[in-house]
Amino acid sequence: MFDFLKFGDRPKDIKGIRSALIQFIKDQLQKAEGGEGSNIKGLCLYLTCSEEEKHLYEAAIYSEEEDRFKEEEVQKIADDYAIALPETWTLETEFIDEAPPEAIKAPDVDAALFISTKKKPKVHANATAVIRVLHGEAEKEVYTISSTSGKINIGRERKAQTADGFYRENLIAFPSSSKHESNRSVSRQHAHIEWDLEAGAFYIYADEGGIPPHNKMKVRTEGGTPIKLQTTQIGHRLQEGDQVILGESALLEFRNEAVES
Repeated sequence: MFDFLKFGDRPKDIKGIRSALIQFIKDQLQKAEGGEGSNIKGLCLYLTCSEEEKHLYEAAIYSEEEDRFKEEEVQKIADDYAIALPETWTLETEFIDEAPPEAIKAPDVDAALFISTKKKPKVHANATAVIRVLHGEAEKEVYTISSTSGKINIGRERKAQTADGFYRENLIAFPSSSKHESNRSVSRQHAHIEWDLEAGAFYIYADEGGIPPHNKMKVRTEGGTPIKLQTTQIGHRLQEGDQVILGESALLEFRNEAVES
């Protein structure tokens, strides 16, 4: 079924790249959940090849034919190796300069894979946290968020129209009317925070307006180095003292504490 690679040789043609990608995905699917795929929600395949080789990788994943790589290659792997993926599983592919650290890098091709799973949520007590605006001018200087708050949108203006014509409401909003220059680089749909039941923690995600080549978003943990969020699929688990840069200089701080009324 596969053109197995020998001695670590890197493929240099479309067929070889496709075979290496399939082999890599098969190996990771078999490892995930001990080979049982029912807990897998979706796969994110990150392709980190050079511009010179991009056309080869595009052809390898049938980029011009929607769902062909998913159905003809990855689904076939799952069927052949009894990996029972749910009917609603998804596959997303993205060409990117550097794969997120959470993704597993392939040994023989310029690719990495992130497998999103769903497990039975753990029971956690209601949690609250504080988001402080350290730089830039939002509607409030301090926001209290809760594990029951749902999706907490962050962006420019309280109500913002998205590219598809719908409106979203930003709970943490940076008004355009502000004279603070940091507000200019905050996108209308820049980021959002969600409570993860399984992990028992808040996660922040970049939205379509907050990832390159538009506005950047970086997170720095206390005493750590900045982490650039380059994809909408993988979030960052917020920890005490994390600072989040939106755009060029708007700055938020995360704290696990309650606000005194």
